[in-house]
Amino acid sequence: MAETDRRIAARIAAEISARAEQAEAAIAMIDEGSTVPFIARYRKEATGGLDDAQLRTLAERLIYLREMESRRAAILESIRSQGKLTDALEGQIARVETKAELEDLYLPYKQKRRTKADIARERGLGPLAEAVLAHRRTPPADLAAPYVTGEVADVKGALEGARDILAEGLATDAALLGKLRAHMRAHAVLKARVEDGKQEAGAKFSDYFDHSESWAKAPGHRALAMLRGRNEGFLILDLELDPAAAPVEPMIAEARQATSDAPGDVWLREVARWTWRVKLSTTLSLDLMSEMRERAEAEAIQVFAQNLKDLLLAAPAGARPTLGLDPGIRTGVKAAALDATGKVVETTTVYPFQPRNDMQGSMAALAAIVAKHRIELIAIGNGTASRETERLVADMLAKLPGTKPVKVIVSEAGASVYSASALASAELPGLDVSLRGAVSIARRLQDPLAELVKIDPKSIGVGQYQHDVDSTKLGRSLDGVVEDAVNAVGVDLNTASPALLARVSGLGASLAEAVVAHRDATGPFSSRRDLLKVPRLGPRAFEQCAGFLRIRDGAEPLDACAVHPEAYVVAKKIVAACGRDLRALMGDKTALRQLDPKTFVDEKFGLPTVRDILVELEKPGRDPRPEFKTATFAEGVEDMKDLKVGMRLEGTVTNVAAFGAFVDIGVHQDGLVHVSQLADRFVKDPREVVKAGDVVKVRVVEVDVARKRIALTMRSGEVQASAPTGHAPAGRDQRSPQNRPEPASGGLGGLGAKLAEAMKGRPA
Repeated sequence: MAETDRRIAARIAAEISARAEQAEAAIAMIDEGSTVPFIARYRKEATGGLDDAQLRTLAERLIYLREMESRRAAILESIRSQGKLTDALEGQIARVETKAELEDLYLPYKQKRRTKADIARERGLGPLAEAVLAHRRTPPADLAAPYVTGEVADVKGALEGARDILAEGLATDAALLGKLRAHMRAHAVLKARVEDGKQEAGAKFSDYFDHSESWAKAPGHRALAMLRGRNEGFLILDLELDPAAAPVEPMIAEARQATSDAPGDVWLREVARWTWRVKLSTTLSLDLMSEMRERAEAEAIQVFAQNLKDLLLAAPAGARPTLGLDPGIRTGVKAAALDATGKVVETTTVYPFQPRNDMQGSMAALAAIVAKHRIELIAIGNGTASRETERLVADMLAKLPGTKPVKVIVSEAGASVYSASALASAELPGLDVSLRGAVSIARRLQDPLAELVKIDPKSIGVGQYQHDVDSTKLGRSLDGVVEDAVNAVGVDLNTASPALLARVSGLGASLAEAVVAHRDATGPFSSRRDLLKVPRLGPRAFEQCAGFLRIRDGAEPLDACAVHPEAYVVAKKIVAACGRDLRALMGDKTALRQLDPKTFVDEKFGLPTVRDILVELEKPGRDPRPEFKTATFAEGVEDMKDLKVGMRLEGTVTNVAAFGAFVDIGVHQDGLVHVSQLADRFVKDPREVVKAGDVVKVRVVEVDVARKRIALTMRSGEVQASAPTGHAPAGRDQRSPQNRPEPASGGLGGLGAKLAEAMKGRPA
């Protein structure tokens, strides 16, 4: 490994609480093309057991630090080519640890447009600037007199030229910039005000029309809201130093030791004030605004990634015949019946609402489908007319004899995106676009992961200000989440769609299509080894993907579990030690736990791998997702106007943000449980208590119908929350938090004010 990569590995290791050799091993495997899921699951000996979260952080930091090293090399070459690279400067550049510090050091050598300082030097005023620094007791005007020439009209002009030269030196002093930036980070105040005349048009940003808070403590969601307000032309943002903090001008003057009462020092202090006002305050404000955005974006991306992971790993209802309903009023309710495998067996559209009002005919048509296809689940999309459709289904079920299907409200987020996609056209040829949404709704109830991988993660709608963040970083993070989720669950090789297979470690879209084409042409795979017969799928790709693919009831029992084919030899040693048939041993926890894992360790397979094999043999092919559970919405509570303070309700957590959790309680508008209301104890991170998909019990605290804001509580003194172990597909109003209404600040009690403060500036 190159010395540069060793330095990078050592730095990342410190950041993820690992040893340098662990990071080095992981970096080497990433460079060879290994995926994070593969390294985390099957190369624990090499990495010392780094988990997928550590490896994801490592991979992201590796990109940043390699970009920085590339920039460092370019800067060194640039300064060297100018003949200005000294050993001391090279050492400084080698030691800096951030891109900002690197650029600070490069500033004096950066090729730039002709400046006022350049013009002053061309007029021969460079020596004057040096003279002022060297002869502090001589009045600067006296020193400037000899420099009055044809190009320099008077002493004032000469001193202004010297000032420009000295100011440029201060503005490119890396040590000074670092000191001032640190001071600003600690004491800057972020101020927002409304653009004149924009009060009405920018009403959604009204919380920021006259707002100030510490730059260092501004939460990410508020920072992004203010930045959006500025970008849309409604807000003006400024950074100012806290009046109680030490002023910066003396710090600038001190950089040139201008601290005495000598005439030169007095003049230099004025130069320091001018430099701050004209140059440094603007430069550093821009730097800190950029830093604030990066910090806020990182937080928003993390929130999106965490919520997406919870949604993808929500409990599947399983392989059960399902009826998907995509509600609509004038366009009708689209219905799609699916068998247990997700195959479409019947579709129709019913019109129970205006203008046709065919309630009886709609119920009869749906009842016929339920009976004909022995439907066990009814998935109802959570969009317009959702509760009306749910009531229609409830009335229909009340008339059915015997065991009735279970109705579940399912998130429609991204269904319309999928319906109009090329993938949907390929999967559902000949089916009208309007009916594809109903199919997607049904399938995401059967298996959320298998269906949601077909949709761009950004369209699933569980993000916090996702449209305001770096799309490349967001996409990379979300792709990593999807990849981790798919590989954590495992994929059935003989039934998986190309979209699902494409997310398997080592495959990708092209090989996934090749796998499906081979499966269609030759029939189901009988063993994992048959993958090597797929065109273009070589040993390297096989190594990466094989452990995450499952073959049920195949010739090799181990193909149905997460044991990698390369480790079958170890599994078979374990079986031989027990003197049992493999199929009989798999699932026998008692027999397996009597074995000593160390007995099976050899030069190739260490203790972590052996332990993983034993755990997998105990529960072969286990699904890590929780048990399926749904929320039961209160009868008669279908609209915000039906809500009353004190009502106790059950709902599904649809989204978790830094300031709290959104809960679908069945009224077309999610309520917010502020972080202070999630538990009786102090909660720093809402995800300590809830995650997307959890079914919880809440009490209504405040309702503002006009602003569409609902405040809820889960505190035990008020209402008991159910244990967040079960998931249901996320519920109604899957819009991103920035597009959701927020609690009002006026006219409500203490909690309303607290919620409004926490969510300040989040546009409705």
